[in-house]
Amino acid sequence: MDFKKYIRDIVNFPKQGIVFKDITPLLKNAEAMHSAANSLFNLIQDKKIDKVVGLESRGFLFSPLLAVKLGAGFVPIRKPGKLPSEVISTSFNLEYGIDTLEIHKDSIAPGDRILLHDDVLATGGTAEAACKLITDLGGEIVQCNFLIELDFLNGREKLSEYTIASLIHY
Repeated sequence: MDFKKYIRDIVNFPKQGIVFKDITPLLKNAEAMHSAANSLFNLIQDKKIDKVVGLESRGFLFSPLLAVKLGAGFVPIRKPGKLPSEVISTSFNLEYGIDTLEIHKDSIAPGDRILLHDDVLATGGTAEAACKLITDLGGEIVQCNFLIELDFLNGREKLSEYTIASLIHY
């Protein structure tokens, strides 16, 4: 399936100069969403995964589906103040500012095999911060999966020690 025809460009969002890749057209089309979920699963299906870690917020859309298909747990990584129990956090640079991510301290056990999933790999800052949180808790990142990868922003460079798989490339 040509997933690109279900991705809409939003110019100057969330700030001037950014072209945001909007996945909501893909999500509202049942066939495209089903095919995308299956294709994301096919990127990792042959590996043992204990937990799928999804990044707030669009990473939450496919992460639980992947967890169910893989027979794994789901762990959210969220922005500050959104998780109710004890957390660890890290701050990082985005292509349009600075942000912080948090994860529950008890969400990953040492040795857990992790699939990290998010909607877009851009500059790699968010995924790199998420990988730091996961490895700080003792998790082993098996693969980083993305629905979309913006190749021209070279986000892979920040994740060079991990296996990366993306469904759509721009």
